[in-house]
Amino acid sequence: MSSKSDREKSFIESLLLKAGLCALRYFDSGLEVTRKGDGSPVTEADKEVESLIRAAIAEEFPDDGILGEEGEDVEGGSRRWIIDPIDGTMNFSRGIPLFSILLALEEEGEIVAGGIYNPVWKDLFLAVSGAGAFKNGERLHVSAKTRLEDALVAFGGPDRMVEKGLWSKLGEVIGCTYRQRGYGDYLGFAYVFEGRAEANIEVDLKPWDLAPMKVLVEEAGGVYRDFAGGSSIYQGSCIVGNGEIVAGLEEILHGA
Repeated sequence: MSSKSDREKSFIESLLLKAGLCALRYFDSGLEVTRKGDGSPVTEADKEVESLIRAAIAEEFPDDGILGEEGEDVEGGSRRWIIDPIDGTMNFSRGIPLFSILLALEEEGEIVAGGIYNPVWKDLFLAVSGAGAFKNGERLHVSAKTRLEDALVAFGGPDRMVEKGLWSKLGEVIGCTYRQRGYGDYLGFAYVFEGRAEANIEVDLKPWDLAPMKVLVEEAGGVYRDFAGGSSIYQGSCIVGNGEIVAGLEEILHGA
């Protein structure tokens, strides 16, 4: 890994830890949840965590752009940071410890570094392109299982699957895989990185929900595929996992 990559990785790690401490001050505190124009939930914790992250980026990398869920876009050169201050706001606001802080670096259109931090469980996931994926310092590898009938497949909100007209397709997935679990938020992805689940299916998400997931799964030896047949975080829906399982799921989800 280059010294430049070391700098970014260390920055992501230290910033996620600081942001986690900020988030924990609000966790399980009965804070008010309001709805934004697009219907998504937001709290004061989301806003404060993102402000902390934005300020740190502006100080350390003043020429970089910023794309965040709760603030205005900041134009930069070939690089920008992508922030989800609290992924899993509804869980967070209800005192459910299934939430995380997401941060990724995009360079010339590619996600080159990213991190996920759950400050309650103290689980920190980090990846830099070409340098592997890690959880709390331990190297991660996706599952080696190659048959759909042996696969545990995770998925996000079933309401979004219904809205996208994919409910019957999810039924087909259920029919040909071993187990299915609706973990949602970052956890379905994390179990893929760790090799505990073979794939995760998500639909109708934002770039900040997906950015670190892409580099983490790729660096863990897996693949990231969007529903348009590419690998963009801007398409909004994705399948992640090892190559064989993802290919089988794509046949089902995109078939006639």
